[in-house]
Amino acid sequence: MNKLLARSLVFLLFNLLLMNTGKAQNREPFVRIARIVVDSAQLDAYKSILKTGIETAVRVEPGVLTMYAVQDLKAPTHITIMETYASKAAYEAHIQTPHFKVYKSGTQSMVKSLELVDVIPVIYETKKPK
Repeated sequence: MNKLLARSLVFLLFNLLLMNTGKAQNREPFVRIARIVVDSAQLDAYKSILKTGIETAVRVEPGVLTMYAVQDLKAPTHITIMETYASKAAYEAHIQTPHFKVYKSGTQSMVKSLELVDVIPVIYETKKPK
């Protein structure tokens, strides 16, 4: 099973579980978008640290549901990350983890700008397996 499908299934199962227990309205997923501009001379190093941080977070943190990082085709130093957590508490736990702190300190000199945007999921659709 590929990673995207596995993550999507975890998100779907989590939401079904919450709906069945009547707690869905009290534990909405927390979604954040990070818009980052990276120093062009350090872009490859940044992406390497980012990859390790995202893979670790998704693998070891139950509250991390999805993390997607994309690079702008026309402006390759512009990275956008969409993060979905089981709850705001799961996000707050994430930023206290050793792997997040390694990412943050390791990329601090590489990041020229950072904009964090909290968003509300309007429609969350994932292709289901046939």
